[in-house]
Formats: sequence, C-alpha cells, structure tokens
Amino acid sequence: MKKTHTFHIPVMGIGFTIDTPLKVAQYGISSVVSLGDDLLAERMREFYCKKLNKPFYSVSKGDIDGRANRLTLYLNLMNEMVKNKFQELKNASFEKGSELTKYFELLPDFSNLKKEYNRMMGESDSSVIEKIQQWLKDNISHGAIDVNIMTKLDKDNYAKGGEKLPQIMNDAHAALRGFANSDLDSGLVLSAGLSPRLYSYVANFEDFFPNENEQVNKKIILKVSDYRSALIQGKFLAKKGIWVTEYRIESGLNCGGHAFATDGYLMGPILEEFKQHKETLISEVHQILNDALMNMGRKKLSKPLDMFITAQGGVGTANEHQFLLDYYKVDRVGWGTPFLLVPEAVNIDENTRVLLQNAGEKDLYLSDVSPIGVPFNTVIGNTKDSERDYNIAAGTPGSSCPSQYLKLYNTEFTDRPICLSSKQYQKLKIAELDAKHLAPAEYKKQYDKITVKTCLCTGLVMTAYTENNLLRKADGEGIAVCPGPNMAYFSKKSTLQEMVDHIYGRINLLNDTYRPNMFIKEIGMYIDYLKKEINDSLDSLNTKKINYFEGFKENLLSGITYYQGLIYEMQEESENIKEHMKKELVNFKKSIELITVPTLERSLL
Repeated sequence: MKKTHTFHIPVMGIGFTIDTPLKVAQYGISSVVSLGDDLLAERMREFYCKKLNKPFYSVSKGDIDGRANRLTLYLNLMNEMVKNKFQELKNASFEKGSELTKYFELLPDFSNLKKEYNRMMGESDSSVIEKIQQWLKDNISHGAIDVNIMTKLDKDNYAKGGEKLPQIMNDAHAALRGFANSDLDSGLVLSAGLSPRLYSYVANFEDFFPNENEQVNKKIILKVSDYRSALIQGKFLAKKGIWVTEYRIESGLNCGGHAFATDGYLMGPILEEFKQHKETLISEVHQILNDALMNMGRKKLSKPLDMFITAQGGVGTANEHQFLLDYYKVDRVGWGTPFLLVPEAVNIDENTRVLLQNAGEKDLYLSDVSPIGVPFNTVIGNTKDSERDYNIAAGTPGSSCPSQYLKLYNTEFTDRPICLSSKQYQKLKIAELDAKHLAPAEYKKQYDKITVKTCLCTGLVMTAYTENNLLRKADGEGIAVCPGPNMAYFSKKSTLQEMVDHIYGRINLLNDTYRPNMFIKEIGMYIDYLKKEINDSLDSLNTKKINYFEGFKENLLSGITYYQGLIYEMQEESENIKEHMKKELVNFKKSIELITVPTLERSLL
C-alpha cells in the first residue's frame, strides 16, 4: 500500500461512487466501486464512450455471461481512463492551477512527496528545481480502483426455459468473475460476512494467487467487524491458496448504509485487538497459505506477503484520523459520509445534497427499510421513502421490482425467492395478515413492518443517472441515500480540496452542532440498538436471547472501561474534549447498567 494518501473513499450505495475513481484516482486517492448493478455499469460505459468518442458495443441481454462481461468492460474502460488521466497529469507542468500542482497540494503535509514538493517550491536554483521535479514525477502513483461485492447478494439465476443456472452464474459469483477477468491491478472488497462458496470460487482465478515475484495482482480486502472473524476468514482463504492483503475494520453501527452490528464489541477494543495480534494474524495465516500453495504444487513463499489494517466508520476530524494512524497503527482510514457533500467526487443530486446538508442528528437513523433484513442507516425525507409512502397511501404498496437483485431468500409464498420490497411479496403478506383479524393497533404494527421495506436496487443507483443525464422514464424518480450519523456534523457543499484539507487538519468543515468523539458516538448507538433489540424480543424471549443480551451488556461495559484508560493516550485532543469524554463515559455506563434484561419468568407473567 503506497502511502500517497492516508485515507480512502469507501463504496457508497451503488451509484454514488460508481465512477469516483475517474474523479479522484489521478490525484493518488483510492476509492471503491460497487459491482452490484451490471446494467448501471453498462450505461456508465456507454456514457463515457460517447464522451471520449470511443466506439460502444452493448453486451446482449442474451449473453449467458452478460453480467460478468458488462462489469469487465466497464472496469477495463475505467482502468484505461485513469491511466490516461494520470499520464496527462504527469505530463503537465508545475504551474499554479495545473492538475500536477493539485496532486501535490492535496497530499498530507507529513508525506515525503509533499516535503520534497515544498522544498522544490522554495528552491531558487533552476537545475535543482528540475531534478526535484523529475524525482517527484517519477515517484507519484494513481489511486486504486477497488471494487466491492456484498457476499449476501448472491442471487440464483435461471435460464429462459426456467431451469436453474449453475452456481457460478449467481450474481456475486458473476461479479467476482467480472473483476477477475478485468485488467485491473487492485483490490476486491468482500463485505457482509464469510460465504464459503464465493470465497472458494476466488481460487479459480490465477490473478488472486502470488506470482513468481511473490506479488498478487488482484488483492482480497475483507471488511470485518472483529479480530476473530478476520482470523477465521483469513485462514479459510489461506487454505485455498489465497492471501488477504487487507482487513478493513468498520464500525458495526456508526457507518453509512447497511450496518452489521457486533454483539456489543466496540470499535476501540476491536482495533486494539488487531494492533496487539497483527503479527500473530500474519504468521498463522502465512503458515496455512504456504502449506496450501505447496499442496497445490505452487511455489512456497519466502516470507509473508504484505498485510494491511485499515479502519472506517464515523471518523470526522483530523485528530481522530491521526489517532487511528498513530495509536492503532492502521495503514489508512476510510472517509465515506462527508464525501456525499462533495459533488466533485461522487454522484449526488442537488435536492438530496441539500437534504443531507440540513440533516440533524434526529433526521439520521438506523432504519428497517432494507429488504435484506439488515439495519440500514439513512435520512428522513429521502425521495425513495416518499415514493414508497405515496404508494402505501394509494393502497398499492411495494415496488414493481424492476432490477430484481434482492430476490434472495424469501420463499414463504413462492418456489423461487422474491424481494420483501416487491408488490408481489407485500400483497401476499398483507393478505395473510388480513386473515388473522388482529386488533387495529397490532394490525397496523404488523402492516408497517411489511410495507416499510423500500426498493434499494433502484433508489441507490438513481443519482448516477440523474447527474449524468442518463435517466429514463422506466427508472422512476425516487432516490435512496445511505449517510452515516456523521452527516449531522457536516453542512457545507465542499470541493475535493476542501474535504481533503479537512481530513488533514488544514481547515475545519464541521458545523456548530456538538459532535461527540467517534468512539463515544458509537456507544450511544449501541445502547439504543440493545434497547430496541430487547423490546422487539419480548414476545419471543428464550434462553439464547437472554444470554445474548447479557453478553451484549457486558461487552459494552468492558468497552467503556477500555475507553476510560484510552483517553490518556489522546495526546492531540484538548483537555476540554477529554473531560467531556470522561463525563459521557460515566453517563453511558450508568445507562447501560440501568438496562434490564428480561427473564423468562418475567416474560411469562
């Protein structure tokens, strides 16, 4: 991992970052593209081909491997465009306002490249200036075009005749193949947990294995929520001969979009465990990898491959950013939500951007809108939810399900899975509910649970269409958006330069709302989450759930004890902030201790 920048831009939705590499990679900034929607990738490829006067050939809908091929072609085009943009940047002169100058102005002040650039700017000897400029050009690199696959989104597919296609034609498998067949030299972020069949499929592609120079062309990046999960997944892949290059630790709740909560394990203690056990992780997984490579008849590695630890979720200040780098020794930090206010870097329409700019803490919430049954961070007032509510009021709840990517699990009423946000499912489920003849209050509660689901497939791609003049009538209008709670503390439409300057502490973009430290914010979210989980379980309580809630409480209390000691390590924070944190931790501890975990005896009364 070349340390051009110490931050990356994670995947956001589907459309928000679908072409972010084309906007930031030439400046050395890495970002992540979703491989969720191959038809979006096709339309973006057509858009950029027209822009570049390049011939465009669409992939036929009859192409048996169309999904993989569409993704491969789009990734190849992006790779070509990024390389061309970067070469143009390198060919530019060091003039004020040039792309080359912008590259260096964006860099963190402590980087060697920036120091040499500043030395060149202060030099008067033309021959020395020329030598430094050449050195600078020789040592810069563009950012990575990383891609993301949610392992849970691995829908089965069927031939026109109705027969089920082989597993390798499933959505996530095809997306993986699309990346594997591309000419990218970057990382595949696998999120949403271990999928044995998808992970095993990685080993079908040579680029994921170490080459004769002990380098990996296509790297695996695992998004993980704790050390134990990382170790299990790392060992699983190592047994297949695949090395995990990066473990990307994300807060379970203090993040944008889908939130995969831990059992009360907090971000700080999780990072501490990675810090303490990184060498163990490397050595144990390396041994398994070498054994697997030898059993395959491949060359044994002379030493462990590079392994990086990165973190993301709720980071909002330069001090927090630097603390993660310095204290936890992470290699890079992800900044997502604040970039939704940077149209220069992401696809965001003006109405949604203004909605986000004006959003306060109470407007940003952990919702039940996702059809895959995972809590989803979003904002009140987004137009996709308004569209959903209009349909409910009109007596026609549900989506027509035009994209069908989330027809994953539910077979309550059908042989093949259908999506929980679809008209088909909601009509059948409401009919089942009607037959129960429940009391009005209970009926409404159950009805709302059914109809709250919204079509994320269309909602999360929409801004890519609206902002690039690609909108068709069939696309609809509603826009879903996936900010994390951090959005409440940013209210300014910003340039790329401004946001990067904020990350590195050169300016401050926070609004006047009191913003708790990222670790403190997460505790509050977990307390709310635990209370809701307990309340939602009162009618179905069992011993397993009681033990889970008790363990959750203990983990939160243990985390608070950890943070009470950690405060003294926060050298960059002011005494005022640290005193405030101490008080917040005491109050949170009291709140957790007051949470009553119900017993079976009490629930039966």
